[in-house]
Amino acid sequence: MKKVLVGLSGGVDSAIAAYLLKEQGYDVTCAFMRNWDSLANADIEGNPTLHDDVCSQEKDYQDAQDVARKLGLPLLRVDFIEEYWQNVFQTFLEEYRHGRTPNPDILCNRYIKFDSFYDFALSKGFDTLATGHYAKMGTFHGKVAMYKADDRSKDQSYFLCQVQRDKLEHILFPLGHIDKPQVRQLAEKLELSIAKKKDSTGICFIGEREFRKFLSNYLPMKPGKIIDINTNQVVGEHKGVLYYTIGQRKGLDIGGIGPFFVVAKNVYLNELYVTDAQHIEWLISDAALVDQVNILADFPDAIDCTAKFRYRQQDIPVHIQKVGETSWKVSYPQGSQGVTPGQEAVFYLNDVMLGGGVIEHVYKQGADLMEMICNKAAQK
Repeated sequence: MKKVLVGLSGGVDSAIAAYLLKEQGYDVTCAFMRNWDSLANADIEGNPTLHDDVCSQEKDYQDAQDVARKLGLPLLRVDFIEEYWQNVFQTFLEEYRHGRTPNPDILCNRYIKFDSFYDFALSKGFDTLATGHYAKMGTFHGKVAMYKADDRSKDQSYFLCQVQRDKLEHILFPLGHIDKPQVRQLAEKLELSIAKKKDSTGICFIGEREFRKFLSNYLPMKPGKIIDINTNQVVGEHKGVLYYTIGQRKGLDIGGIGPFFVVAKNVYLNELYVTDAQHIEWLISDAALVDQVNILADFPDAIDCTAKFRYRQQDIPVHIQKVGETSWKVSYPQGSQGVTPGQEAVFYLNDVMLGGGVIEHVYKQGADLMEMICNKAAQK
């Protein structure tokens, strides 16, 4: 009988993943991961800090205990606080410091759930690691590959694009073939205490806290000018250029006509550049350079496929071509809005995930779009 370790988060998805595996005849053990020390954090220099509001992970652990007891499964607890701090949070802060917008969920899957936790599972004699992600495992050209989940409204394959390929043979996603309503129905039928628990949202180490307030503990706020790129006029004051994302509309606090959208950030001048709805072309690019591409399936060095540049985005047709060891040029002549350096581009061939990497530069008609905007702003 194959031994499976299931990451049990205290939520309904991982609970039903564990139940389904047990029903399928696997020898199932659960484990709760503690990745963030919510009581004693530290700032970027390593100095301990205490915050008023704490993460809900202890309540999640209690929920995981309740689920494990109800399902009659053993539950382990394992800490990856140091690994999370070094590989996820420090990278998150460093990217923000350079004006980029990283995805900590992708970092967590890459370095914690499918690296540290994966190694822990194999070291304890388990054959396979399973989680409650909505994704599927299958084969492509005779090799194990990752696919989109059947429930497209919940598909989470985007967040799994940096999982290392050699680990795919030892991973299971039990929820890949069912949808969220079925998961809820099963949880209620089993009378699980978490059957109606809300899905977790936002970034795990921030929880329900206000994003800017949390980030200011590590990257202090530094107010500066908000400049309309079309007129080069100052139209407002930002609270810290690092806290804004490309395409952002809400939270700019610009009076008068609008709406305005963030189109670029100049970290060195501490300036935020915006455009109004009449000049949305500043947000549209037609090519990108994607680096640190993690390959998850066999495909040629140039191929027509589709891509997501952010999680909820509709797949768009692209042509990708390898231009370096881990670098690919992505072309989409029809244009796409809000493609943002620091975020992840993920490539698909129908339902098969080919791989994904970090967006380094975005281009418009051959010119670097961010440089173009900053150069125009310098003409003021």
